[in-house]
Amino acid sequence: MVLGVAGYLMATSIKQTGVYYLTPTELSTRIAADPGFVNTGVKVGARVVPGSIQRMAGGTEYAFRVTDGTKTVPVLYRGIAPDTFTDSVDVVVGGRMGADGTFQATELLAKCASRYDNAPNASEKYKSTAGYKAAASHA
Repeated sequence: MVLGVAGYLMATSIKQTGVYYLTPTELSTRIAADPGFVNTGVKVGARVVPGSIQRMAGGTEYAFRVTDGTKTVPVLYRGIAPDTFTDSVDVVVGGRMGADGTFQATELLAKCASRYDNAPNASEKYKSTAGYKAAASHA
């Protein structure tokens, strides 16, 4: 009985706190398959499209686009951006896809290439995408 209760508590806590981690292509595929997925909290990992960052008046609102090389998603982020947030940087944005097709981000994490080395087998999920290959050839 104790194991059953412990299993139930673990399953419900994972369901309540679990977050999908997707690429822009995977996100658009999920939304196409299930339109109710629009307001589901997710994290999207992608690369910032060069020249797409727009800082709004006040400095705490940013509009930009991210891509995995196949699909591009517009993002609106309200908050303070990290110092490492620039063109062509790998980012993880957390939030929800809006009904208008713009990802409403409440979290923005940016990778700093000069501070982090690629770990073995890191980013295996993205190495086969066109965006990863294109960015790697420009680096």
